[in-house]
Amino acid sequence: MLSRDEQVAAVWETIFSDDVHWLIQRILSFEVSVETVRQTLERHPKSRRESAFQTLLKNRTAHGGILAGGAGRIKNGENGKGIHSRWYPKTIAKRIAAIESVSSKIEFRHADAFGVLEELKSAKNAVFFIDPPYTAGGKRAGSRLYNHSFVDHARLFSIAGEIKGDFLMTYDNAGEVQKMAVEYGFETRAIPMKNTHHAELDELLIGKSFQWMNQTLVEKQ
Repeated sequence: MLSRDEQVAAVWETIFSDDVHWLIQRILSFEVSVETVRQTLERHPKSRRESAFQTLLKNRTAHGGILAGGAGRIKNGENGKGIHSRWYPKTIAKRIAAIESVSSKIEFRHADAFGVLEELKSAKNAVFFIDPPYTAGGKRAGSRLYNHSFVDHARLFSIAGEIKGDFLMTYDNAGEVQKMAVEYGFETRAIPMKNTHHAELDELLIGKSFQWMNQTLVEKQ
C-alpha cells in the first residue's frame, strides 16, 4: 500500500512519462457514480499509472479533497451535485495536457524540501513557492492531512531569510508565524479563504516584499 506521499508522487511521475496519455483517456472515459468510485478506490493498483488515477479520483471525490485514509466522500457537494461536483474530466484532462506540453522544462523531485532550498537559496534568479503543513502555533490541520507533518518552522524561516531570489510562503494566520515573519523582516498579507466547512478564515501570505501585489492591484483599478 503506497503512502499518501507516494500516491501524490505517482501522479507527477505519470504526467512526466509516456503514461500521461493513458491517464488523460482514463479520466475522460471514467463514469463517475458512488459505486464506480467505491470499486475503483478499493482496488489494489497494479501499476504506477493506476495509482495516479486512483489518487486523482480520490482527491476530486473526497470531502475537501483530503487524501487521508479516514476522509469521507462528498455527499451534497457544490450546488447539490454530490459526488460529481468536483469531477470535471475535460478540465482536469486539459490541465494535465497543458503540464505535459511543457514537461521538458519541469523537473519533479520527490525529495526533502529543505535540501532543495539549501541547494538553490543563493541563486538570484530562483523564485520559491513554499506551502508547508500548517502545524505552527499549535495548529493541527497539517498533522491530519499529511503523513510527514512535522516541520522545523524556525529553520524554514531562517533559510527563507537567506534566499537571494524571491519567495512566497503561505501559512495559517497564527501569532507564532506573525512573530517569526517580523523577526526576519518579511512582509505579510492576510488573505480570506474558506475551509471545507465553508467557514471563512485568514491565511497569511509571507514574502520579502509585496510591491508586485500592490502593482497588480493598481493595474486592475
